[in-house]
This record gives sequence, structure tokens and C-alpha cells, in this order.
Amino acid sequence: MDVRSAQLFLHLASSLNFAKTSDQMFVSPSTLTRVIQRLEQELNTTLFERDKRSVRLTAAGVRVQRFVRLWLDEWHQLQLDLQLTSAELSGTLRIFCTVTASYSHLPALLDKFRLQCPKAEIQLTTGDASAAIERIRADEADVAIAAYPEQLPANMFFQNISTVPVRLIAPVIPCRVNDLLAQQPINWNEVPMILPEHGPARSRFDKWLTDKAITPAVVAKVDGHEAMVSMVALGSGITIVPEPVLQHSPVRERVRILESEYQYKPFELGVCMLHKRRQEPLLQAFWQLVLKN
Repeated sequence: MDVRSAQLFLHLASSLNFAKTSDQMFVSPSTLTRVIQRLEQELNTTLFERDKRSVRLTAAGVRVQRFVRLWLDEWHQLQLDLQLTSAELSGTLRIFCTVTASYSHLPALLDKFRLQCPKAEIQLTTGDASAAIERIRADEADVAIAAYPEQLPANMFFQNISTVPVRLIAPVIPCRVNDLLAQQPINWNEVPMILPEHGPARSRFDKWLTDKAITPAVVAKVDGHEAMVSMVALGSGITIVPEPVLQHSPVRERVRILESEYQYKPFELGVCMLHKRRQEPLLQAFWQLVLKN
């Protein structure tokens, strides 16, 4: 059993979903199946019970899961010990953030990090900010740039790097949305709205709806702020987005900010990582740069 096979097995043992592990670990379903079959042949036992509806660990699979988790922890510790004896830090730093954060906040940090750790390799993955905490917990990323979550897990550090205003936006083009917004007073119950699927943006949207006693005419629930701006630009509805997303959007000229007396709580944008990994050399170097930022 090699390290990569162990990582794939451990992820599958947690997700119990071949498609999810295949997608999040960047392997094809057929490759993942072959890896598990090879492990089962090497150990001469069945690790997973599979049918059309579910995947379950066998009793042997549970024992192997415990062993692999300890083995990988020891492997990571060995790598750390060897790094500490090296003159320069090397290895891979896996970063997760949104597309917008990858060019609004990440470059300034990475420019300094590369000067300090020129041998380090950066592996960047982008996606919806609300997935950041789960990506770290699933060991799919070492650090993440994301908004402070509604509930920060006790085993995670979070360091604020920026305060981000939240804006209510509408389309510029002539459309039904603008016809409704032109009415005085505005009947917010009739205005088409694009809701964030989940995360800090969704909680702010929900609070606005509650405070204003609005029963929203929801036309879509969307993952990703960038996609929400695009939908507004097309005239689909109104929504709220972090200001940097609006500033960096390729369709920013096709949307406008709706001035309102209502004040949305700004995002606390920051860097997060697991407590137990903060002393790892590469992560410690990156974290120190974040604290100085």
C-alpha cells in the first residue's frame, strides 16, 4: 500500500461515496475502484460492502481505517522531521479559496511566501467559499481563504485579513426586475431574488428578509458569488454579494448597487487552518506571513 492509495482509501472510508471521493481526490471512478480492489487483494479481505444504494465499511475496513489513519499521521510526522533538518523548506502547500480571492487577496500573501520558501510548491483549488471549512477538515486543503463561518470548529484557527462590505445589486438592462424596482414604494415580495445556496451570504440574506418581513420570490439558489453576479447581469433578479466579487466581475458594468438604508453585516475575510497542523514548517511559515499582513 502506497501513500496515495492510503489517502484514497481513507477519504472513501469517510465519505462512503465513490463519486464524491473520485471528484474531490481528482481520480477517475475506474482508478479509485482499482485502488480499492488492489488493497482488498493485498489484504485478502473485503473492505467495503457495496450495493446500488450505499457503501459501508466492513469490520475489517474499520480496522484498516484505524491503521491507515495512524500510518499516515506517522508518515506526515516523518516528513516534518526531515523538513526541519533541511536548510530550506520544501513540499506542497494546498490552498483553497474562491476565484475572486485568488486574485484579490491571495497574490500579496503568495508573493511574500515564495520569497521566504522558494522551494515550496503551491497547489491552488478554487470553489465556493462555504466549502472551505469542509475542505480543510477532509484534508483536501492545508489552508483556506474564506469568510468567517457562522460556527468556527473548535479545532481551527482563523486569522482576519480583511473586512469586506456586502452589496445589494440589480441589473442595468431594461427588464421586469427594474420595472418592479422603479415602483414607489417597492413591493419586495414581487421582486425576483437569487439566493446564495448556503454560507455567510445566505445568513445575511435571510436576516434582511426577516427584518424587512419579506416573503421572497426566489428564482434561483446558487453556489458561488461570481455566478450570482452573472445571473443578476442577465436580468434574472437581485442578490447580495461581497464587494470584491462585484469589483472583479467581468460583467460589473451590467449590474448596479441598490442604495438602501439597510446595512448588511460585512464579511470577516481570513485564513483558516487546523490547530494540530499549525506547527508544520510550511504552514507555520505561511501563518506567520498572514499575522504580519
